[in-house]
Amino acid sequence: MMKLEICANSYQSALNAEQAGAHRIELCSELNSGGITPSYGLIQKVISELSIETYVLIRPRSGNFVYSKAEFDIMKQDIIKCKSLGVNGIVSGVLMEDNTIDVERTKELISLAYPLPFTFHRAFDLIKNPIEGMQQLIDLKVNRVLTSGQKNKALEGITLLKNLKEKFSDHIIILPGSGINSKNVGDFKKVGFTEVHASASVTIKESSALNFDEIPQTVSNPEEIKRILKIINGKTL
Repeated sequence: MMKLEICANSYQSALNAEQAGAHRIELCSELNSGGITPSYGLIQKVISELSIETYVLIRPRSGNFVYSKAEFDIMKQDIIKCKSLGVNGIVSGVLMEDNTIDVERTKELISLAYPLPFTFHRAFDLIKNPIEGMQQLIDLKVNRVLTSGQKNKALEGITLLKNLKEKFSDHIIILPGSGINSKNVGDFKKVGFTEVHASASVTIKESSALNFDEIPQTVSNPEEIKRILKIINGKTL
């Protein structure tokens, strides 16, 4: 059975994902910036009040995935705190200046997260050699890789995604993500992916006159989640 992971940017998004029947969430904040680590208060509320499997994004800021010592220290402390709060998994990753995987730092994060499963996030889409990079992640015992196939949207990168799945799926879970919705999730099911990642977002608030919130507020749409689930469960809309 194919599993659906929802990228939840708030408590309401997490609640919507659970009530709509999603299998797992990746909890983050600031989804419009690619996601950053959510607050401890948000993590604690989701873990204590909801039952959906919850992975947490560990990313101290938006931008690239090359981190200073201070930023890396923050990431390590965030993982320790997430474990104490009872999360189900960690989503993170670190790159070198040349956009290769920072093996030593990523290994340190994986060790801190253990025994929780570890997802290497879309920093993978920036590396120059995805085949070599995937083998490095397998050697590090990463559980899954969230990737768009190194394209802006996963559907555009489906050829590489399929290739990665065929080469490596016996050793690591390939988790397609970026732009996946009820209109195209069937394409990923046909290829044989066991999991997909989607935000299923809808805008719920427009910008204010004072421009304090120029980026629209979004929330996971339970109806879209249900539509995706119907397709991956083999039902027609």
